[in-house]
Amino acid sequence: MNKYPIWKYAVIVAALMVGFLYTLPNFFGEVPAVQVSGLRANKADADTRKVVEETLKAAKVDVTSVLIEGESLKVRFKDGEGQKNGQSAIQEKLGAGYIVALQSISNSPAWLSSINALPMYLGLDLRGGVHLLMQVDMKSVLDKAVDRYVGDVRVLLRDKKVFYTGGISRDGDKVVAKFKEKPELLRAQTEIGSQFPELQFRDTELSGEFVLTVLMKPETIQKLQESAIQQNITALRRRVNELGVSEPIVQQQGVDRILVQLAGVRDPARVEEIIGRTASLEVRLVAEEHATSRNYDAFERYRNEPAPFGTEKIIDEKGYPVLVYKTIAFTGDKITDAQAGFDQQAGGGSIVNVTLNAAGGRAMTMTTRGNVGKRMAVIMIEKGKPEVLTWPNINSELGARFYISGMPNTQEAKNLALLLRAGALAAEMQIIEKRVIGPSLGADNIEKGKNSLLLGFALITVFMIVYYMLFGVVSVVALACNLLFLVALLSMLQATLTLPGVAAIALALGMAIDANVLINERIREELRNGMSPQMAIQAGYDRALDTIIDSNITTLIVGLALLIWGSGQVRGFAVVHCLGIVTSVFSAVMVSRGLVNLIYGGKKKVAKLSIGNVNWHKSVGQVPTKA
Repeated sequence: MNKYPIWKYAVIVAALMVGFLYTLPNFFGEVPAVQVSGLRANKADADTRKVVEETLKAAKVDVTSVLIEGESLKVRFKDGEGQKNGQSAIQEKLGAGYIVALQSISNSPAWLSSINALPMYLGLDLRGGVHLLMQVDMKSVLDKAVDRYVGDVRVLLRDKKVFYTGGISRDGDKVVAKFKEKPELLRAQTEIGSQFPELQFRDTELSGEFVLTVLMKPETIQKLQESAIQQNITALRRRVNELGVSEPIVQQQGVDRILVQLAGVRDPARVEEIIGRTASLEVRLVAEEHATSRNYDAFERYRNEPAPFGTEKIIDEKGYPVLVYKTIAFTGDKITDAQAGFDQQAGGGSIVNVTLNAAGGRAMTMTTRGNVGKRMAVIMIEKGKPEVLTWPNINSELGARFYISGMPNTQEAKNLALLLRAGALAAEMQIIEKRVIGPSLGADNIEKGKNSLLLGFALITVFMIVYYMLFGVVSVVALACNLLFLVALLSMLQATLTLPGVAAIALALGMAIDANVLINERIREELRNGMSPQMAIQAGYDRALDTIIDSNITTLIVGLALLIWGSGQVRGFAVVHCLGIVTSVFSAVMVSRGLVNLIYGGKKKVAKLSIGNVNWHKSVGQVPTKA
């Protein structure tokens, strides 16, 4: 009666074997390592491996292994000190064409890695790392858009020969144009509306002049803000990828904030330097007509005076004021590549070689073609503060390739090149929350979480065995299998485990044992109703199944809602929660019944089941009695 076919036992055994294999890597721990990745045309190949091995040997740094994994090279060290010394030696030897990132990688055997059996990723609260919450300056997004429309409207009206008076000016978040005649205003409105459908208009008459006010539609402003934050997120993700950090979290939080979490980072100062620097780049022409000389102090007389109309005063890296036009030639989003290098013609100073896309190349050509002999300022805007990096002379017409000189040192050139490669930010950002969680705190969280799970499992084991005897033992074994399956799934999916995830594992254990309690109580009830032990086993499992599935489906719906609409650690909880529901149903129903069938299924007649006191019955309003 209570016998499983061979294929069901085969499924259970296969699930246990796979679960064991993919859970195993989590017990080997991690070792300090560095990951070497090539930038652009550079590759981490066999030649790179040979160079790395020779470099480490010359530096007398002991390594465990040097292996090529995918498109990167991973070097394992015996201790943290060797890891830091090795990183410095490798980076110095390979130069700026490679990223040498500190990492901790699994110490599991190679044969497990060959079948892609890898440990779970640990989140920020378990592994330590860097947490940054950044506020996007949405006002600067709108300011840039309005400034751009001022220039675009001016150029459009000139091209269409629409005559206006007093120039095109900005008034807050509006563009204002004045006309002597009403027909010219209507022509301007028609031309601007056909070219820029995202704008809306208001026209008024003031002191004999006709004033056209141009402003962005509300939906245009919303799209502009959404686009800005998405561009910033993309740029930050590229920067994180350049750092070689595994499983980074870069996501929007609220309307104008971005959350960055980098788990396992052992060099938080470097991360904050690159991620925390929110620089964007602008290129503008220098207002030569206001200069007194070609020296650094050419605009010194404007240090304590306002900039002339149409210009802006910006301080350069040496502290001198520089007057530049407000019109922007191009911004950093036109940059496709940037590499640190040395200026061979100027004594080997540090420079950044920049490559632009087609649009940027055209803008650079148009800007420099008619301004040979004049100066061009390269401006970096960081934390809302612009600074002129360099303002070199334009010796000839430039195209899609040029270089930025004046870097104070090689490291600064490398950092600027990384920022430019990673993409420009659409808006400035400010770090409003910063936390650095050390690995010791993460280890303490792991230890506390592990002890909580073990204590909970032990208490459940004692209760189940005392209350349900042999069926309690079966339930505990099924519960252990459930934990095995859950950890294996998390490892196979390379999910990130956080403290809420540990709580979800504990919840999964409680839900899994709850299903076994339902089954055991149902078997007891059938025995009290006079069924034979074999019939009671079959009826107990069959009739409890619907209840178990119904309760787990409703819980799964909630878990899926958290997974879809939640964010951050809520989603981490939801992932473990949903997987735990699936494994708990499988282990509580199929695994436990397979064990019961092995124990009782081969017997033709069973006199009694070891499932505790069957006759102990309690109902509403009834005193417990023993039959």
